[in-house]
Amino acid sequence: MSGLHSHSRLWPGAAFAFGSALLFGLTAPLSKLLLDRFDPQLLAGVLYLGAGLGLAAVNFGRRAIDLPGAEAPLRRPDLPWLAAVVLAGGLIGPLLLMTGLQSTSAANGSLLLNLEGLATMAIAWIVFRENVDARLFAGAMAILAGAVVLSWNGAGVSLDKGALLIAGACLAWGVDNNLTRKLSSADPVAIAAIKGLAAGSVNCAVALARGADLSGPGPVAAAATLGFFGVGISLVLFILALRHLGTARAGAYFSLAPFIGAVAAILLLREPATPSLLVAGALMGFGVWLHLAERHEHEHDHEPLEHEHSHVHDAHHRHRHDGEVVVEPHSHRHRHQRLVHSHPHFPDLHHRHDHS
Repeated sequence: MSGLHSHSRLWPGAAFAFGSALLFGLTAPLSKLLLDRFDPQLLAGVLYLGAGLGLAAVNFGRRAIDLPGAEAPLRRPDLPWLAAVVLAGGLIGPLLLMTGLQSTSAANGSLLLNLEGLATMAIAWIVFRENVDARLFAGAMAILAGAVVLSWNGAGVSLDKGALLIAGACLAWGVDNNLTRKLSSADPVAIAAIKGLAAGSVNCAVALARGADLSGPGPVAAAATLGFFGVGISLVLFILALRHLGTARAGAYFSLAPFIGAVAAILLLREPATPSLLVAGALMGFGVWLHLAERHEHEHDHEPLEHEHSHVHDAHHRHRHDGEVVVEPHSHRHRHQRLVHSHPHFPDLHHRHDHS
């Protein structure tokens, strides 16, 4: 029964999602402290490069000290998905955002960026058929409403060229988040390192080609360190959340990042607390409570499946290791036999079944 119970808890999926939102949310106010020393696109590039280089160093260190392989490596069938993720989320999304911000107001851009969460959840529900009930939908909409309230300046949204480009960036990131789920069984450190290196290199190259000035070693080191935690580690945690919760739920929790950033700005930058922050906090808190109290349970059928990912021996992993010393968690290719049972679950690696 312990294996069944492991799938009924929000741990560790919700913790990964909250951790990802926390680190990414803190990145915005901390980046603001660096903007007087950086061109915005160059700063974005250094943040992503810091993430990619830092995670590449972590990956190299794991191999150098010969740590046991608890995570599945990227395989050749993963490469098309990885290329699509890097293209949509690492190249197209940031490029559309930077171009759009040049043609619209900062307030307009801040409000429109909330479309990423909506795009992520809509694609997960409509295209990939993730389960959604009234409670989950209401919680997701409450979290998104809180994000909108937080960024609303009373002037509405101006649908100019810049706004359309930012909306396109959010759509690209929504696609990115859903395609990343296809890779969530593989090593998240390797995925995030590749994405950071690709996105960082392109953004830095474009910014420097435009004539942006590179700051001194101190600000560059500070930005790279911030990128390692706020972009790199945050992305690793988000991929792990995708593995355990599915895209829509992980995306809903990640939508808390603007609220976290606003609270951090009050504490770190002495920005004033506003009534909109209190309203946004109440809406988001209500939405999170609806998600945390979710209980999705029904009899479901696991079709035969063969795949590779980090796992422990539980109700869904009953294979044997003849003559081997088993350290958990571990990763290897294994086969699941057909299984029909009922227990609370999320759309994780083993529960992506149809609900029609």
